[in-house]
Amino acid sequence: MGQGTSMIIMMVVLFAFMYFGMMRPQKKQQQKRQEMLSGVKKGDKIITIGGLHGMVDSIDQEAGTVDIDVDGVFLTFNLSAIRTVNPTAPAAPATPTEAPKADDAASSDDADDKGYSEGDDDNK
Repeated sequence: MGQGTSMIIMMVVLFAFMYFGMMRPQKKQQQKRQEMLSGVKKGDKIITIGGLHGMVDSIDQEAGTVDIDVDGVFLTFNLSAIRTVNPTAPAAPATPTEAPKADDAASSDDADDKGYSEGDDDNK
């Protein structure tokens, strides 16, 4: 009876190890991929599983297809053929660059203000 119980415990531990070591990470990866594919929108740059680089022109979620613009050539692929999505970032508003303040230039001359010079060992 002791050997049968230990064998059952070993089987449960082995199954738990397989679930947490293999199945769960794979399920998380599939969920992340599904979220990526559902977030594809017009204008996103994508790479297909065949290595084709293009920009999304239109998406048909019901049919599961996407039209890709590749330098003026429009191709239709299944959504599952998308490997990587690089979303286009919204254009950031242009801000003028600031000129350095007068205080910043004066603070670099602090050593000169104190009367120290590089060759002056007596003042140290």
